[in-house]
Amino acid sequence: MSRFFRQAGDSDSDSESSSEEELMSSGDEDAAAPKPAGQKPAMSRFLRTAGSDDSDSDSDGSDEDESEMSGEEEEGQEQRRSKFLRTDGTDSEESDEDDVRRVVKSARDKRYDEMEATGKVMDNALKINDWVAISTEFDKLARMVQRSQNVSEPVPPFYIKQLLSLESSLNAALAKEKEAKKKMNASNARALTAMKQKVKKTLKEYEKEIKDYQVDPEAFEKAYHSAAAPETVAPKPKKKKTTVESDEEEQPDDEFTTVGKGGKAMQFTTEGIFKNLQMIQEARGKKNTDRQEQTRILEKLLEVAVTSYQQIRVLLVLVSSRFDYNASAATHMPTEAWLSAQKEIDQLVSIIASQPQYVVQETTEDYDDLAERTPADSPDGVVRIRGSIISFVDRLDDEFTKSLQNIDPHGTEYVDRLKDEKGLYATICRAQSYYEKTNQEDPLARVVSRRVEHIYSKPDAVVQALESGLDASDVASSITLAAQGSTKALIHTLCVHLYKGSNSLLRTRAMLSHIYHHALHNEFHIARDMLLMSHLQESIHSADVTTQILYNRTVVQLGLCAFRCGLIREAQATLQDIFTTQRVKELLAQGVHQQRYQVMSPEQEKAERQRQLPFHMHINTELLEAAFLVSSMLVEIPLLASIDSEEQKRKAISKPFRRLLDFADRQIFTGPPESTRDHIMQASKALQDGDWEMCRDLIQSIKIWSLMPGATSVKEMLAKRIQEEGLRTYLFTYAPHYSTLSLSLLARTFSLPLRTVTSTVSKMIWAEELSASLDQSAGVVVFHRIELSRTQQLSLSLADKVNALVEQNEKNLDSKLGGGGGWGDRADGAKGDKRGEQTQERRGRTDRSRGGAGTRG
Repeated sequence: MSRFFRQAGDSDSDSESSSEEELMSSGDEDAAAPKPAGQKPAMSRFLRTAGSDDSDSDSDGSDEDESEMSGEEEEGQEQRRSKFLRTDGTDSEESDEDDVRRVVKSARDKRYDEMEATGKVMDNALKINDWVAISTEFDKLARMVQRSQNVSEPVPPFYIKQLLSLESSLNAALAKEKEAKKKMNASNARALTAMKQKVKKTLKEYEKEIKDYQVDPEAFEKAYHSAAAPETVAPKPKKKKTTVESDEEEQPDDEFTTVGKGGKAMQFTTEGIFKNLQMIQEARGKKNTDRQEQTRILEKLLEVAVTSYQQIRVLLVLVSSRFDYNASAATHMPTEAWLSAQKEIDQLVSIIASQPQYVVQETTEDYDDLAERTPADSPDGVVRIRGSIISFVDRLDDEFTKSLQNIDPHGTEYVDRLKDEKGLYATICRAQSYYEKTNQEDPLARVVSRRVEHIYSKPDAVVQALESGLDASDVASSITLAAQGSTKALIHTLCVHLYKGSNSLLRTRAMLSHIYHHALHNEFHIARDMLLMSHLQESIHSADVTTQILYNRTVVQLGLCAFRCGLIREAQATLQDIFTTQRVKELLAQGVHQQRYQVMSPEQEKAERQRQLPFHMHINTELLEAAFLVSSMLVEIPLLASIDSEEQKRKAISKPFRRLLDFADRQIFTGPPESTRDHIMQASKALQDGDWEMCRDLIQSIKIWSLMPGATSVKEMLAKRIQEEGLRTYLFTYAPHYSTLSLSLLARTFSLPLRTVTSTVSKMIWAEELSASLDQSAGVVVFHRIELSRTQQLSLSLADKVNALVEQNEKNLDSKLGGGGGWGDRADGAKGDKRGEQTQERRGRTDRSRGGAGTRG
């Protein structure tokens, strides 16, 4: 039978061979001795406990056997004895003898022995060039070292020595592999490459320890063993063990005080605050640091802090600890931690605002972190503490934005999180008030910029709601909505403050935010003039990505403003370039562009997603597209009717609109309109056919207009513009078929006042778009026509080609002078207006040449 389950009644108990006796422990010999009659059989060695009936008999048998054995045999048997076969009898017998003392290895020594054994296996694998086994054992060794560091042990010298040896072996193996004609097998080669990366990473991780070891190996080993000395523990001689002992079991030592689970509670006192703060700060950033435990300790320290200096010091460390969340495990800061950090920042600002003798600033003279400081100890009566409140405010704002980016915007959680913006805005204003009182210009500019970022794109009602919570004296700054009277005045004052003394980046962002706010309030000409006078279109390509995104948003809002104001040509020219790129969402930071033939790396995609704006700041791209396509329709359809050659028709002002129109023309069957594009394309066809009423109905039935401020006035404006452009299209189309045309008939056909029809026709004649004259006495338009000769037609064609060549040269010159590089690099409103004027001028020259020849424009 198995040795582990041998019982006293076994038949071979008296006839064991000598070889078996050598392999068996003294406990086995006890089990083989004959037992008195009536005694219970011996239990399994694993199942034997302190309460077993046969413990005394085992102990006696053990004593008899040991007395007969010589000292050498006893020592050999003791070495060969398995720990798993020890019985209670042997333990009690050893503990009873005072002369016999055994040394128990500490867990640290056991781990060190395991590391050495693993290192020997690696050395043997190196001899046969088995990199698969080396890789496996190296991972095992790294886990052992990590476990030792988890219990705050230093790095073993053996591990550093093994790393250096492994590095040299790797270099030699790689050099040999390059020179060898016969390559090693695939799995071994992959393991070799993997080991190269692992060793390189590990060498970088333990760079400091390696340097210390290379400088003085003996001192390094001596330091390690001296640190290990206090851990050697001798067992108490009289204490009996009642449970089975294994290698992994470690008994807690009563002489050491532990902190945490199962240990004694940490005592927090006012006198020990600075010492605890220093201990926590030293542990920051280290591996396996329990950040939540540190935060709980700091909260306790804040409760026992008595003086203002103590509270400020604890709050500075506590807020930093809040922001040290595990970024690899969470994409954004938990809401509860964020709210706690906001509350603590408010508390910190309130303390230093109410007590001017304490100042928190980024650069201070060196001072003793472990000593209490009072204003009386300072020469000027001011205690300066090292810290940065503006950095806390910036981080708090960034974490709020990050949390909104990672919450589903269509759920209630997003709305609940958005409610916290009011408290964040109050914190920003509280910091602004503090910096105004202390006259700190640079932090004041940064916090004012943060405040502008929160209100520049919001309607007046939302800004008023945010400002309504700033009634407290420690929150309200000198610049408030109540003091300024209106939202526009508030934005103006804040931006002017940034124009005066801040750096160029903050001035640029302030200017763009100011322009955006004017455009939001339908002040197109003010916003356009500010954009042109700022010359931002010349330098925006050198700005950072977030500023370029703000520039794109500002220009797009300017185009929407022009559309709402009825300035169709300006709106089309402003929105033209962004829709030409076909990357609207990406340029506005409202989505990640999916490239067809190029896949972004995870790092690039992560950076793109970090730039995305929260959902409540998005500009509706469907509404934006509707405004652009309707503007393009009102510009392109009359232009298509005014030209008569196919070559001229290919020259489009709006290529995206022309592509959609050509696609709609190729459709064999056209059903009822469903999307916004369908409505606009069918309206364009109706306008081409002269059916302006159907065009108006289709445009006004687009549902997306309800999202535009002043939707009713916008629909009325569109109806009026469709009537006017319908009249222009009709005149361009049917002028060759008439010699005269009644103005009153045109007024009845397009439901326009006679005055409006007369004005429209006069403008067309004055701009030389129409070769005609106006007879107001008869109330008719008289058309003039003379057929062009072949030479005149060729001259007009040549003039168009020269114009195209000049335009191409201008584009090349702009790109060489630094204008190229993407849509975000150009001032779209300014260039669009200029391009529109050049187009009109070229068309006027062409029409003048045609008019001189006696034909219509």
